[in-house]
Amino acid sequence: MNYKDNIIKAETPTLTTEWDKTFPKSDKVAHDKVTFVNRYGITLAADLYIPLNVTGKLPAIAVSGPFGAVKEQVSGRYAQEMAERGFLTIAFDPSFTGESGGTPRYVASPDINTEDFSAAVDYLTTRNDVDAEKIGIIGICGWGGFAVNAAANDPRIKATVASTMYDMSRVNSNGYFDSADAEQRLELRKRLARQRTEDARNGYYTLGGGVVDPLPEDAPQFVKDYYDYYKTPRGYHKRSLNSNGGFNATSPLPFLNLPLLTYADEIESAVMLVHGEKAHSLYFSNDTYKKLTDKWKPGTPNNKILHIVPGANHTDLYDKMDVIPFNDIEMFFKNM
Repeated sequence: MNYKDNIIKAETPTLTTEWDKTFPKSDKVAHDKVTFVNRYGITLAADLYIPLNVTGKLPAIAVSGPFGAVKEQVSGRYAQEMAERGFLTIAFDPSFTGESGGTPRYVASPDINTEDFSAAVDYLTTRNDVDAEKIGIIGICGWGGFAVNAAANDPRIKATVASTMYDMSRVNSNGYFDSADAEQRLELRKRLARQRTEDARNGYYTLGGGVVDPLPEDAPQFVKDYYDYYKTPRGYHKRSLNSNGGFNATSPLPFLNLPLLTYADEIESAVMLVHGEKAHSLYFSNDTYKKLTDKWKPGTPNNKILHIVPGANHTDLYDKMDVIPFNDIEMFFKNM
């Protein structure tokens, strides 16, 4: 066996040629579709945005999220906006979802989804128009946790923004607001184990369901906010898991046993956590910031930032351009 037996092989995904985003196309950037391969041999599909009338090597940013979304939704909006501000950007679909490859479909993984960010960095480092010493990442919602996890593992990432972040391990293991105990986790494991048995016998994977539809009148406000984005023309997309059937029902399994953010306190590069003041998920960023600065000593430099957006809820930071603090995000990345 030699290295020729172990070459990086790309799949050939089907990429749409139409502009099918949930946001208007900018006339300030050039847009194209690109693909790249992650460490597990999965080909990822991405939208590439390059600012017009620029020359030389550019700082670059890879964007993904929210968890269960596709690049035609929130991540593409962020990527296009940052390209307008002078960065070469890509918004990519995670493994097993959207236009990206990988089977079975609609699977989530703390390991593979963290790897997806590093694979995006791999791709950006190969481009002649990218400054490989100035590559950052943006993760949104559940992908904010993956982004911070990637930054802890990959020193090529010079700056990280986690916007309206979730820690997917924590929410799956402990429930919302850490309301689940060990007995409830055991019951969840038993239910997921029964689902595995059922899937094996059926020969197909049962979907867990996207955002609830129809919306119950007594739904919590944050569920109503999700519905208002994913199930209405504001953010609906035909390839979005949240807008449709969701992830495979057994997708929570690895998050119960593989915690994210274990080594977040060892990140030396800059990190900005952006969160809405009224977001139900704010506690994830608050606690992650404490973890990031655990070893910081007063009087020494601190390149970790917790940016609270007054009055904003979780989904306001998905697409409300007058609420998302892009000016601050731009300045943050220009200092990487």
